[in-house]
Amino acid sequence: MIQKIIEGEDYYRTPDLALATSISLFYPLEAIDKPPSSNRGFFLFKRSEQLDVLIESYHKREMRVEPATYFHQLRQIKSRLYGED
Repeated sequence: MIQKIIEGEDYYRTPDLALATSISLFYPLEAIDKPPSSNRGFFLFKRSEQLDVLIESYHKREMRVEPATYFHQLRQIKSRLYGED
């Protein structure tokens, strides 16, 4: 798969897997920026005011999600992270 290269302030970028999983329940994951020899990556989401509010609610521990849905999403993101070369 061709890796997207996304630059600029139009995207929110985080290495936090738990945060990225939570965000991806509400917003599409645009890309994963992963160095070639690393299992760790940065998750990119299109920036918006609503996204900033969602991130703030995550950090304030106010976000609520259904546990099974979260776990399923976590597995999908890990699959993308570790499966893409």
